[in-house]
Amino acid sequence: MASLPPEYDNLHRDTLAVRAAVERTAYGENSEALFLTSGYVQPSAEAAARRFAGEEDGYTYGRYGNPTVSSFEQRLAALEGAEACISTASGMSAILMMCMGLLKSGDHVLCSRSMFGSTIKLIGSDLARFGVESSFLPQADAAAWQAAIKPNTRLLFAETPTNPLTEVCDIRALADIAHNAGALLCVDNCFATPALQRPMALSADIVMHSGTKYLDGQGRVMAGALCASEALVTKTFLPVLKSAGMTLAPFNAWVVLKGLETLDIRMQAQSARALALAQWLESHPSVSRVFYPGLESHPQHVLAMAQQSALGGAVLSFEVKAGGDQQARERAFHVLDSMRVLSLSTNLGDTKTLVAHPASTSHGRLTAEQRANAGVTQGLIRVAVGLEHLQDITADLDRGLTSF
Repeated sequence: MASLPPEYDNLHRDTLAVRAAVERTAYGENSEALFLTSGYVQPSAEAAARRFAGEEDGYTYGRYGNPTVSSFEQRLAALEGAEACISTASGMSAILMMCMGLLKSGDHVLCSRSMFGSTIKLIGSDLARFGVESSFLPQADAAAWQAAIKPNTRLLFAETPTNPLTEVCDIRALADIAHNAGALLCVDNCFATPALQRPMALSADIVMHSGTKYLDGQGRVMAGALCASEALVTKTFLPVLKSAGMTLAPFNAWVVLKGLETLDIRMQAQSARALALAQWLESHPSVSRVFYPGLESHPQHVLAMAQQSALGGAVLSFEVKAGGDQQARERAFHVLDSMRVLSLSTNLGDTKTLVAHPASTSHGRLTAEQRANAGVTQGLIRVAVGLEHLQDITADLDRGLTSF
Protein backbone atom coordinates (compact mmCIF):
# COMPACT_ATOMS: atom_id res chain seq x y z
CA MET A 1 0.00 0.00 0.00
CA ALA A 2 3.01 2.27 -0.41
CA SER A 3 2.66 5.37 -2.56
CA LEU A 4 4.01 5.46 -6.09
CA PRO A 5 7.09 7.63 -6.73
CA PRO A 6 6.43 11.20 -7.94
CA GLU A 7 7.69 10.51 -11.47
CA TYR A 8 4.48 8.53 -12.05
CA ASP A 9 2.22 11.50 -11.29
CA ASN A 10 1.90 12.78 -14.86
CA LEU A 11 1.94 9.50 -16.76
CA HIS A 12 -1.01 8.43 -18.92
CA ARG A 13 -3.20 5.56 -17.69
CA ASP A 14 -1.96 3.36 -20.54
CA THR A 15 1.60 3.77 -19.27
CA LEU A 16 0.62 3.27 -15.65
CA ALA A 17 -1.13 0.03 -16.57
CA VAL A 18 2.18 -1.35 -17.82
CA ARG A 19 4.79 0.40 -15.67
CA ALA A 20 3.29 1.26 -12.28
CA ALA A 21 4.54 -0.77 -9.31
CA VAL A 22 7.18 -2.79 -11.15
CA GLU A 23 9.54 -3.54 -8.29
CA ARG A 24 12.44 -5.71 -9.43
CA THR A 25 14.41 -7.99 -7.17
CA ALA A 26 18.19 -8.33 -7.26
CA TYR A 27 17.74 -10.64 -10.25
CA GLY A 28 16.49 -7.77 -12.43
CA GLU A 29 13.47 -9.57 -13.88
CA ASN A 30 11.47 -7.60 -16.45
CA SER A 31 8.12 -9.19 -15.61
CA GLU A 32 6.76 -8.66 -12.12
CA ALA A 33 7.91 -11.31 -9.65
CA LEU A 34 5.47 -13.74 -8.08
CA PHE A 35 6.10 -14.18 -4.36
CA LEU A 36 4.63 -17.44 -3.08
CA THR A 37 5.12 -17.45 0.67
CA SER A 38 2.89 -17.60 3.72
CA GLY A 39 5.37 -16.00 6.11
CA TYR A 40 8.43 -13.75 6.22
CA VAL A 41 11.72 -14.03 8.10
CA GLN A 42 12.27 -10.97 10.29
CA PRO A 43 15.66 -9.24 10.66
CA SER A 44 15.36 -9.03 14.44
CA ALA A 45 12.90 -9.47 17.29
CA GLU A 46 12.66 -5.69 17.68
CA ALA A 47 11.91 -5.24 13.96
CA ALA A 48 9.29 -7.97 14.11
CA ALA A 49 7.61 -6.27 17.07
CA ARG A 50 7.58 -2.90 15.30
CA ARG A 51 6.21 -4.39 12.09
CA PHE A 52 3.41 -6.29 13.80
CA ALA A 53 2.55 -3.12 15.72
CA GLY A 54 2.38 -1.12 12.49
CA GLU A 55 5.26 1.12 13.51
CA GLU A 56 7.57 0.03 10.69
CA ASP A 57 7.01 -1.01 7.09
CA GLY A 58 7.67 -4.63 6.32
CA TYR A 59 5.84 -7.85 5.55
CA THR A 60 4.95 -10.07 8.48
CA TYR A 61 2.41 -12.70 7.46
CA GLY A 62 0.69 -13.74 4.25
CA ARG A 63 -2.78 -12.84 5.49
CA TYR A 64 -1.65 -9.25 6.10
CA GLY A 65 0.27 -8.55 2.91
CA ASN A 66 2.48 -9.79 0.08
CA PRO A 67 4.80 -7.97 -2.37
CA THR A 68 2.92 -9.26 -5.45
CA VAL A 69 -0.41 -8.28 -3.92
CA SER A 70 0.98 -4.85 -3.07
CA SER A 71 2.08 -4.34 -6.68
CA PHE A 72 -1.44 -5.07 -7.90
CA GLU A 73 -2.92 -2.70 -5.31
CA GLN A 74 -0.56 0.13 -6.21
CA ARG A 75 -1.18 -0.26 -9.94
CA LEU A 76 -4.97 -0.32 -9.59
CA ALA A 77 -4.86 2.71 -7.27
CA ALA A 78 -2.80 4.56 -9.88
CA LEU A 79 -5.30 3.70 -12.62
CA GLU A 80 -8.27 4.83 -10.51
CA GLY A 81 -6.53 7.99 -9.32
CA ALA A 82 -6.83 6.84 -5.69
CA GLU A 83 -4.43 7.31 -2.81
CA ALA A 84 -4.51 3.63 -1.93
CA CYS A 85 -6.09 0.26 -2.68
CA ILE A 86 -6.70 -2.91 -0.71
CA SER A 87 -7.41 -6.21 -2.43
CA THR A 88 -9.52 -9.21 -1.45
CA ALA A 89 -10.24 -12.76 -2.57
CA SER A 90 -13.32 -11.77 -4.62
CA GLY A 91 -15.54 -8.83 -5.47
CA MET A 92 -18.17 -9.87 -2.96
CA SER A 93 -15.56 -10.14 -0.20
CA ALA A 94 -14.50 -6.57 -1.05
CA ILE A 95 -18.10 -5.42 -0.48
CA LEU A 96 -18.28 -7.38 2.77
CA MET A 97 -15.01 -5.87 3.98
CA MET A 98 -16.29 -2.37 3.18
CA CYS A 99 -19.53 -2.96 5.06
CA MET A 100 -17.77 -4.52 8.05
CA GLY A 101 -15.37 -1.61 8.22
CA LEU A 102 -17.91 1.19 7.82
CA LEU A 103 -21.18 -0.06 9.29
CA LYS A 104 -22.56 -1.11 12.66
CA SER A 105 -25.95 -2.08 14.02
CA GLY A 106 -28.40 0.77 13.55
CA ASP A 107 -26.67 2.26 10.51
CA HIS A 108 -28.49 2.78 7.21
CA VAL A 109 -27.34 2.11 3.63
CA LEU A 110 -28.82 3.47 0.41
CA CYS A 111 -28.35 1.12 -2.51
CA SER A 112 -29.41 0.89 -6.12
CA ARG A 113 -32.22 -1.62 -6.59
CA SER A 114 -30.70 -2.56 -9.94
CA MET A 115 -27.43 -3.90 -8.58
CA PHE A 116 -25.93 -7.37 -8.92
CA GLY A 117 -28.17 -9.96 -7.26
CA SER A 118 -25.59 -11.10 -4.70
CA THR A 119 -24.98 -7.50 -3.64
CA ILE A 120 -28.69 -6.98 -3.05
CA LYS A 121 -28.88 -10.16 -0.98
CA LEU A 122 -25.76 -9.36 1.07
CA ILE A 123 -26.85 -5.84 1.97
CA GLY A 124 -30.61 -6.34 2.06
CA SER A 125 -30.77 -9.73 3.82
CA ASP A 126 -27.48 -10.83 5.36
CA LEU A 127 -26.48 -7.49 6.90
CA ALA A 128 -30.06 -6.99 8.12
CA ARG A 129 -29.49 -9.89 10.53
CA PHE A 130 -26.86 -7.74 12.22
CA GLY A 131 -29.06 -4.67 12.50
CA VAL A 132 -27.99 -2.76 9.39
CA GLU A 133 -30.90 -1.03 7.65
CA SER A 134 -31.05 -0.64 3.88
CA SER A 135 -33.18 1.08 1.26
CA PHE A 136 -33.10 0.12 -2.41
CA LEU A 137 -33.81 2.92 -4.86
CA PRO A 138 -34.18 3.55 -8.61
CA GLN A 139 -30.65 3.79 -9.96
CA ALA A 140 -31.02 6.98 -11.99
CA ASP A 141 -33.42 8.93 -9.73
CA ALA A 142 -31.14 11.21 -7.69
CA ALA A 143 -34.17 12.86 -6.08
CA ALA A 144 -35.26 9.48 -4.69
CA TRP A 145 -31.81 8.99 -3.15
CA GLN A 146 -31.99 12.43 -1.58
CA ALA A 147 -35.47 11.77 -0.18
CA ALA A 148 -34.36 8.44 1.32
CA ILE A 149 -31.52 9.94 3.38
CA LYS A 150 -31.91 9.36 7.13
CA PRO A 151 -29.96 10.69 10.12
CA ASN A 152 -28.29 7.27 10.41
CA THR A 153 -27.37 6.94 6.70
CA ARG A 154 -23.65 6.10 6.51
CA LEU A 155 -23.15 4.75 2.99
CA LEU A 156 -24.53 5.19 -0.52
CA PHE A 157 -23.65 2.33 -2.87
CA ALA A 158 -24.24 2.41 -6.62
CA GLU A 159 -23.18 0.32 -9.60
CA THR A 160 -22.78 2.22 -12.83
CA PRO A 161 -23.53 0.80 -15.32
CA THR A 162 -25.61 -1.78 -13.48
CA ASN A 163 -25.69 -5.52 -13.93
CA PRO A 164 -27.53 -6.50 -16.11
CA LEU A 165 -29.61 -3.52 -17.36
CA THR A 166 -26.68 -1.09 -17.76
CA GLU A 167 -28.46 1.71 -15.91
CA VAL A 168 -26.25 4.72 -15.22
CA CYS A 169 -26.30 7.03 -12.22
CA ASP A 170 -24.97 10.55 -11.89
CA ILE A 171 -21.90 9.88 -9.75
CA ARG A 172 -21.25 13.50 -8.83
CA ALA A 173 -24.89 14.08 -7.84
CA LEU A 174 -24.89 11.03 -5.55
CA ALA A 175 -21.54 12.10 -4.08
CA ASP A 176 -23.01 15.49 -3.22
CA ILE A 177 -26.03 13.84 -1.58
CA ALA A 178 -23.78 11.54 0.43
CA HIS A 179 -21.38 14.23 1.57
CA ASN A 180 -24.14 16.65 2.56
CA ALA A 181 -25.48 13.90 4.81
CA GLY A 182 -22.09 13.05 6.30
CA ALA A 183 -22.04 9.72 4.44
CA LEU A 184 -19.69 8.09 1.93
CA LEU A 185 -20.33 7.09 -1.69
CA CYS A 186 -19.02 3.80 -3.07
CA VAL A 187 -19.22 3.08 -6.80
CA ASP A 188 -18.95 -0.41 -8.25
CA ASN A 189 -16.82 0.24 -11.35
CA CYS A 190 -16.67 -3.34 -12.64
CA PHE A 191 -18.46 -2.73 -15.95
CA ALA A 192 -16.63 0.42 -17.02
CA THR A 193 -13.24 -0.10 -15.29
CA PRO A 194 -10.75 2.79 -14.98
CA ALA A 195 -10.14 2.46 -18.72
CA LEU A 196 -13.54 4.11 -19.31
CA GLN A 197 -14.56 5.73 -16.02
CA ARG A 198 -12.87 7.08 -12.88
CA PRO A 199 -15.51 7.62 -10.17
CA MET A 200 -13.10 9.26 -7.73
CA ALA A 201 -12.58 12.09 -10.24
CA LEU A 202 -16.35 12.64 -9.86
CA SER A 203 -16.08 12.80 -6.04
CA ALA A 204 -16.82 9.18 -5.14
CA ASP A 205 -15.10 8.12 -1.89
CA ILE A 206 -14.63 4.42 -2.63
CA VAL A 207 -14.35 2.48 -5.89
CA MET A 208 -15.12 -1.22 -5.67
CA HIS A 209 -13.93 -3.85 -8.17
CA SER A 210 -14.45 -7.48 -8.88
CA GLY A 211 -11.04 -8.13 -10.41
CA THR A 212 -12.51 -11.42 -11.60
CA LYS A 213 -14.05 -9.47 -14.47
CA TYR A 214 -12.29 -7.06 -16.84
CA LEU A 215 -9.23 -6.40 -14.67
CA ASP A 216 -8.16 -10.00 -15.23
CA GLY A 217 -9.80 -10.06 -18.64
CA GLN A 218 -9.54 -13.75 -19.44
CA GLY A 219 -11.68 -15.48 -16.83
CA ARG A 220 -8.77 -17.09 -15.02
CA VAL A 221 -8.91 -16.11 -11.33
CA MET A 222 -11.06 -14.39 -8.72
CA ALA A 223 -10.10 -11.10 -7.09
CA GLY A 224 -11.64 -8.03 -5.49
CA ALA A 225 -10.47 -4.57 -4.47
CA LEU A 226 -11.43 -1.28 -2.84
CA CYS A 227 -9.75 1.96 -3.92
CA ALA A 228 -10.03 4.83 -1.46
CA SER A 229 -8.08 7.32 0.64
CA GLU A 230 -4.99 6.17 2.51
CA ALA A 231 -6.86 6.71 5.78
CA LEU A 232 -9.84 4.56 4.82
CA VAL A 233 -7.62 1.77 3.52
CA THR A 234 -5.17 1.62 6.42
CA LYS A 235 -7.41 2.54 9.36
CA THR A 236 -10.80 1.12 8.33
CA PHE A 237 -10.39 -1.70 5.81
CA LEU A 238 -6.97 -3.19 6.63
CA PRO A 239 -7.92 -4.12 10.22
CA VAL A 240 -10.91 -6.05 8.87
CA LEU A 241 -8.70 -7.85 6.36
CA LYS A 242 -6.22 -8.85 9.06
CA SER A 243 -8.94 -10.23 11.31
CA ALA A 244 -11.30 -11.79 8.77
CA GLY A 245 -8.73 -13.08 6.26
CA MET A 246 -10.38 -12.04 2.98
CA THR A 247 -6.87 -12.15 1.52
CA LEU A 248 -6.12 -12.14 -2.19
CA ALA A 249 -3.81 -15.01 -3.14
CA PRO A 250 -0.44 -13.88 -4.57
CA PHE A 251 -0.89 -15.94 -7.74
CA ASN A 252 -4.31 -14.39 -8.38
CA ALA A 253 -2.85 -10.94 -7.74
CA TRP A 254 -0.07 -11.62 -10.25
CA VAL A 255 -2.54 -12.79 -12.91
CA VAL A 256 -4.73 -9.69 -12.52
CA LEU A 257 -1.66 -7.45 -12.35
CA LYS A 258 -0.65 -8.74 -15.78
CA GLY A 259 -4.25 -8.40 -16.98
CA LEU A 260 -4.17 -4.68 -16.23
CA GLU A 261 -1.48 -4.24 -18.88
CA THR A 262 -3.99 -4.88 -21.67
CA LEU A 263 -7.08 -3.43 -19.97
CA ASP A 264 -7.39 -0.32 -22.13
CA ILE A 265 -6.99 -1.98 -25.52
CA ARG A 266 -9.38 -4.78 -24.51
CA MET A 267 -12.03 -2.33 -23.32
CA GLN A 268 -11.71 -0.26 -26.49
CA ALA A 269 -12.04 -3.30 -28.77
CA GLN A 270 -14.81 -5.02 -26.79
CA SER A 271 -16.80 -1.79 -26.41
CA ALA A 272 -16.69 -1.24 -30.17
CA ARG A 273 -18.03 -4.75 -30.76
CA ALA A 274 -20.70 -4.27 -28.08
CA LEU A 275 -21.99 -1.09 -29.72
CA ALA A 276 -22.19 -2.77 -33.12
CA LEU A 277 -23.97 -5.79 -31.60
CA ALA A 278 -26.41 -3.54 -29.71
CA GLN A 279 -27.27 -1.71 -32.92
CA TRP A 280 -27.82 -5.02 -34.72
CA LEU A 281 -30.05 -6.36 -31.92
CA GLU A 282 -32.07 -3.14 -31.80
CA SER A 283 -33.19 -3.75 -35.39
CA HIS A 284 -33.86 -7.48 -34.96
CA PRO A 285 -37.54 -8.45 -35.32
CA SER A 286 -37.36 -10.94 -32.41
CA VAL A 287 -35.94 -8.40 -29.93
CA SER A 288 -38.26 -6.05 -28.06
CA ARG A 289 -35.66 -3.91 -26.29
CA VAL A 290 -31.90 -3.47 -25.96
CA PHE A 291 -30.14 -2.06 -22.90
CA TYR A 292 -26.77 -0.49 -23.70
CA PRO A 293 -25.43 2.95 -22.67
CA GLY A 294 -23.84 3.54 -26.07
CA LEU A 295 -27.22 3.56 -27.81
CA GLU A 296 -29.03 6.87 -28.17
CA SER A 297 -32.19 5.04 -27.05
CA HIS A 298 -30.66 4.41 -23.62
CA PRO A 299 -32.33 6.67 -21.00
CA GLN A 300 -28.99 7.83 -19.59
CA HIS A 301 -27.06 7.86 -22.87
CA VAL A 302 -25.86 11.48 -22.61
CA LEU A 303 -24.77 11.05 -18.99
CA ALA A 304 -23.01 7.77 -19.77
CA MET A 305 -21.07 9.28 -22.64
CA ALA A 306 -19.94 12.11 -20.35
CA GLN A 307 -18.88 9.80 -17.50
CA GLN A 308 -17.54 6.85 -19.50
CA SER A 309 -15.05 8.39 -21.93
CA ALA A 310 -17.69 8.28 -24.70
CA LEU A 311 -17.72 4.47 -24.76
CA GLY A 312 -20.61 2.29 -23.60
CA GLY A 313 -18.59 -0.62 -22.26
CA ALA A 314 -18.67 -4.26 -23.29
CA VAL A 315 -21.89 -5.50 -21.62
CA LEU A 316 -25.41 -5.25 -22.98
CA SER A 317 -28.74 -6.91 -22.35
CA PHE A 318 -31.79 -7.48 -24.51
CA GLU A 319 -35.31 -8.83 -24.15
CA VAL A 320 -36.82 -11.32 -26.56
CA LYS A 321 -40.31 -10.67 -27.85
CA ALA A 322 -42.85 -12.90 -26.11
CA GLY A 323 -46.45 -13.10 -24.96
CA GLY A 324 -45.84 -13.68 -21.25
CA ASP A 325 -43.32 -14.80 -18.64
CA GLN A 326 -43.43 -18.50 -19.49
CA GLN A 327 -43.01 -17.93 -23.23
CA ALA A 328 -40.32 -15.33 -22.58
CA ARG A 329 -38.33 -17.80 -20.47
CA GLU A 330 -38.73 -20.54 -23.07
CA ARG A 331 -37.61 -18.25 -25.88
CA ALA A 332 -34.64 -16.93 -23.90
CA PHE A 333 -33.58 -20.50 -23.12
CA HIS A 334 -34.00 -21.39 -26.79
CA VAL A 335 -31.61 -18.61 -27.83
CA LEU A 336 -29.04 -19.77 -25.26
CA ASP A 337 -29.36 -23.46 -26.17
CA SER A 338 -29.06 -22.65 -29.89
CA MET A 339 -25.60 -21.12 -29.51
CA ARG A 340 -22.70 -23.08 -30.99
CA VAL A 341 -19.84 -20.60 -30.60
CA LEU A 342 -20.57 -18.28 -27.67
CA SER A 343 -20.35 -19.45 -24.06
CA LEU A 344 -23.33 -19.90 -21.74
CA SER A 345 -21.76 -18.51 -18.57
CA THR A 346 -22.69 -16.09 -15.79
CA ASN A 347 -19.23 -14.52 -15.61
CA LEU A 348 -18.24 -11.44 -17.63
CA GLY A 349 -15.10 -9.60 -18.62
CA ASP A 350 -13.58 -12.46 -20.63
CA THR A 351 -12.04 -12.29 -24.10
CA LYS A 352 -14.71 -14.86 -24.98
CA THR A 353 -18.29 -13.64 -25.36
CA LEU A 354 -20.34 -14.88 -22.41
CA VAL A 355 -24.14 -15.02 -22.53
CA ALA A 356 -26.45 -15.54 -19.55
CA HIS A 357 -30.08 -15.56 -18.38
CA PRO A 358 -29.98 -13.31 -15.26
CA ALA A 359 -33.44 -14.22 -13.92
CA SER A 360 -32.43 -17.86 -13.38
CA THR A 361 -28.74 -17.36 -12.52
CA SER A 362 -27.17 -14.15 -11.14
CA HIS A 363 -30.55 -12.87 -9.88
CA GLY A 364 -32.10 -16.27 -9.23
CA ARG A 365 -31.78 -15.99 -5.43
CA LEU A 366 -33.87 -12.83 -5.36
CA THR A 367 -37.60 -12.82 -4.80
CA ALA A 368 -39.90 -12.24 -7.75
CA GLU A 369 -40.60 -8.76 -6.35
CA GLN A 370 -36.90 -7.93 -6.10
CA ARG A 371 -36.33 -9.09 -9.67
CA ALA A 372 -39.26 -6.99 -10.84
CA ASN A 373 -37.88 -3.94 -9.03
CA ALA A 374 -34.52 -4.53 -10.68
CA GLY A 375 -36.16 -4.88 -14.11
CA VAL A 376 -34.89 -8.44 -14.57
CA THR A 377 -37.51 -10.24 -16.65
CA GLN A 378 -37.72 -13.85 -17.82
CA GLY A 379 -37.03 -12.74 -21.39
CA LEU A 380 -33.84 -10.85 -20.53
CA ILE A 381 -30.50 -12.08 -21.89
CA ARG A 382 -27.17 -10.51 -20.92
CA VAL A 383 -24.23 -10.52 -23.32
CA ALA A 384 -20.70 -9.74 -22.16
CA VAL A 385 -19.06 -9.16 -25.52
CA GLY A 386 -15.63 -10.64 -26.14
CA LEU A 387 -13.10 -10.40 -28.94
CA GLU A 388 -14.60 -12.77 -31.51
CA HIS A 389 -15.40 -11.39 -34.95
CA LEU A 390 -18.69 -9.49 -34.85
CA GLN A 391 -20.15 -11.53 -37.71
CA ASP A 392 -19.67 -14.76 -35.76
CA ILE A 393 -21.27 -13.26 -32.64
CA THR A 394 -24.37 -12.07 -34.50
CA ALA A 395 -24.71 -15.32 -36.43
CA ASP A 396 -24.63 -17.38 -33.23
CA LEU A 397 -27.36 -15.28 -31.59
CA ASP A 398 -29.39 -15.04 -34.77
CA ARG A 399 -29.65 -18.83 -34.95
CA GLY A 400 -31.91 -18.87 -31.91
CA LEU A 401 -33.61 -15.54 -32.47
CA THR A 402 -34.92 -16.52 -35.90
CA SER A 403 -36.19 -19.99 -34.97
CA PHE A 404 -38.79 -19.41 -32.24
